[in-house]
Amino acid sequence: MELEHRKQDGVLVVKIMNNRLDAQGADDFRNRMSELISGGNRCISLNMSGVDFIDSSGLGAMVSVLKLMGQDGDIVISGPKESAMRMFKLTRMNKVFRIFDKEEDAVLALSTR
Repeated sequence: MELEHRKQDGVLVVKIMNNRLDAQGADDFRNRMSELISGGNRCISLNMSGVDFIDSSGLGAMVSVLKLMGQDGDIVISGPKESAMRMFKLTRMNKVFRIFDKEEDAVLALSTR
């Protein structure tokens, strides 16, 4: 699982570079995100604009990451494609995660928290 990350306005912006977040990459995604959280990152914007497909394993990994954040952290999603948004809505994960169309809006929401 390839991730790019950078800091912007106190928010860690993580972009998933793979076009799939599925069973094959879910564990690696969870481990990589865990390392970033352990490094002290408490506000994360996850840019999913390049993700064409997400399955239940990918969603499970995302929920695990959210739980790792605990009460003193937050993770939001930006730029999901329609195919990923359908999965979020189907599983009601759109009620669990705050989802933004644009990365800038996600960063702003976290930087003002």
